[in-house]
Amino acid sequence: MPPRDPNSEKIIDFVVNKRNGIKGLADTGIEAVPQLYILPPEERLEPNSISTHHSIPVIDVSNWDDPEVTESICQAAGKWGFFQIINHGVPLEVLDAVKEAAHRFFGLPSEERNKYWAGNSPTETVALKTSFAPQSETVLEWKDYLSFRSSPGDLESFPLWPPVCRDEVVKYLESAKPVIRKLLEILLKGLKVKEIDKAREYSLMATPIVNFNFYPRCPNPELTAGVRPHSDISTITILLQDDNGGLYVRATDDNSWIHIPPVNGALVINVGDILQIMSNDRYKSIEHRVVANGSKDRVSVPIFVNPGEDAVFGPLPEVLESGEQPLYKEVVFSDYFKYFFSKKHEGKKTLDFARI
Repeated sequence: MPPRDPNSEKIIDFVVNKRNGIKGLADTGIEAVPQLYILPPEERLEPNSISTHHSIPVIDVSNWDDPEVTESICQAAGKWGFFQIINHGVPLEVLDAVKEAAHRFFGLPSEERNKYWAGNSPTETVALKTSFAPQSETVLEWKDYLSFRSSPGDLESFPLWPPVCRDEVVKYLESAKPVIRKLLEILLKGLKVKEIDKAREYSLMATPIVNFNFYPRCPNPELTAGVRPHSDISTITILLQDDNGGLYVRATDDNSWIHIPPVNGALVINVGDILQIMSNDRYKSIEHRVVANGSKDRVSVPIFVNPGEDAVFGPLPEVLESGEQPLYKEVVFSDYFKYFFSKKHEGKKTLDFARI
């Protein structure tokens, strides 16, 4: 990575080394985006690249067992890699409460937030970070995030989580678990998997991670990125948006970007790399990005549904039983996870780690 200019080094020191994050920088009242956060022109989201003729499906799942619902879910996972679900059973008050909890945490004084900074936190299961991989990025993302590792064993450290938001995180996760399981049952049935037994459960959903993503108001949102284009490394991701919008998904038939508008009470579902690999490309893990907001702070709350750390995954036997050739080798999830976080967001390049 080329050396940074002195002003960028000062900002890195303030934002990363001194643990102030982009929230701390925004709180200083800056009136222009620093050079460290300005994307090269070719990487910015231009208005003419936003699709006006595509839309991501919104699926009513009030009857999960309706064949039309299951078919719509599998079709959306194969064509778009993204869809929204409504009438999913997670109470609206739970969704609202966890969004409010995210705002509450990031509204804490800097010294209170900093207690949970990665490497300083009282437990490894909760960590406050900024951007994505600041050590390997030439341009940083306009985002801080608080990450909760939430497997059953991790929840033993619940008393050490921030008191302003821990109850809401656990309630949200517990309310979402039946939805996660139902989605995975439907998607795997579409791959000829008859049931999710304990072993399969471990290789699909053993170590969920809940994030509070925080994007402070940005003085020049058109110059920077809340999140750069990438695909998730999860099995699936369940995303709760606030009402500000800003999430864009790559269209699969051209190079345009599709906005996913906030729908009150909806959850955004997307296929992650793990499920694309397991399905041998039947389901698609699609690039997505987040734009910064020029008028207000934005939060989102994803649940990354991940395999167990030492789970080995590859194309499913049921997918290959007809003689189809595997497109991917078997990989240990912790190796894939470390590779993803060792570099900046680079579209779908992480998949090459597993590709034959």
